[in-house]
Amino acid sequence: MTEESSPTVLSPQALGRIRRRTISTLVAGQILSGLGIGAAVSMGALLVTDVTGSEAWSGMAATMNTLGAAIFAVPLAVMARRYGRRVSLSFGAAVAALGGVAVAGSAMIGSSALVLVSLAVMGIGSALNFQARFAAADLSTEATRGRDLSVVVWSTTIGAVAGPNLTGPSEQLGSALGLPNFTGGFIIAATAQLLGALLYTVALRPDPLLLSLGTLTRPRGSTGPKARRRGGFSILRRRPDARRAVITLALSHATMVALMGMTPVHLTSHGTSLTIVGLTLSLHIAGMYAVSPVFGILTDRLGGRTVVLIGQAIFATALVLATFGLHDHTLVTTALILLGLGWSAATVAGSAMLNNSLQAEERPATQGVSDLLMNLAGAAGGALAGVVLSAIAYSGLALCLLVLAAAVVAIQIPRRPRRTVEGSK
Repeated sequence: MTEESSPTVLSPQALGRIRRRTISTLVAGQILSGLGIGAAVSMGALLVTDVTGSEAWSGMAATMNTLGAAIFAVPLAVMARRYGRRVSLSFGAAVAALGGVAVAGSAMIGSSALVLVSLAVMGIGSALNFQARFAAADLSTEATRGRDLSVVVWSTTIGAVAGPNLTGPSEQLGSALGLPNFTGGFIIAATAQLLGALLYTVALRPDPLLLSLGTLTRPRGSTGPKARRRGGFSILRRRPDARRAVITLALSHATMVALMGMTPVHLTSHGTSLTIVGLTLSLHIAGMYAVSPVFGILTDRLGGRTVVLIGQAIFATALVLATFGLHDHTLVTTALILLGLGWSAATVAGSAMLNNSLQAEERPATQGVSDLLMNLAGAAGGALAGVVLSAIAYSGLALCLLVLAAAVVAIQIPRRPRRTVEGSK
């Protein structure tokens, strides 16, 4: 008999203790996962450029990572719905670890195709990170959902900021192990993900998703098990507020991935050292995660739509700075920090909006589809960014991305209800 088939009724105090313990476990897991991703993200574009011999392929590092996250998003959601968050998160972390080892092995044999495939496998680590933010909200109320989501998003700061600064030590590790250039960070990533898998397996008990489906009071009109069987795309067709949240998440992620993925290539082509590139990405990642609790609190108090609009305004500022300050490292770094802040605001608020627009039984399937579309958008942004960078340079890329920010603003404008003519049917 599964956890879901034999629910246990718990007091609000007991549920509160479990919620706090769950968030603590997710925080620790995100620190480990962030360390792995941060160590690898700064090396991905450089490794692909090295093995392919062309900057035009550099964007494929971010593309394959986000494509992998997209591929694994729905299977992880299905696994969570059937077996709980503990199984899906630990499985995802273990597969991400295998992907990190495979990247280094593929580089050793000089196969650019296998490097790209391995980066896609490693992308499951990003997929489980996205799922972890939803896991933080499984036992939350609407009044605290933004804050709980943002705490788990914030925890990634510690590992993700430290990761790019391990560029030098990771290269020394790779050299000591006889590995090719730019692969030491992937060994660090694999080790961190294995520790994360062990943590989720041991500590994420009871499972927050299965517990929420079995013990929390369902909203009026809940369709129970039938809603859980309904697919995420079907649910989105019936929920305009959910659709708006998903589009916001997808376009905001595409904007961030496109500019962030091309910045190491832009900087190194202008003679910037790997140490400075690592510091720049660390500051960007700090922007993505460090102040997310602020955006979570603002989401709970002001509403998701307001915080999304704040995020797009920050995006626009970042893109203008990148356009006109492309030859100034300080301005590029400032633009990357603001890019991270804009992503944080849009992601925290958009995720809370998505959860608030759905019944508990509808959330796992819809969250999986949301992460699928979010990562597909990021993959497309990363792929096109390399081409755009080669054609019209870094400033041209930044200007093109302003269109995506404008599109997100446009969908936040409420539509006026249609007026019916008196006497018409």
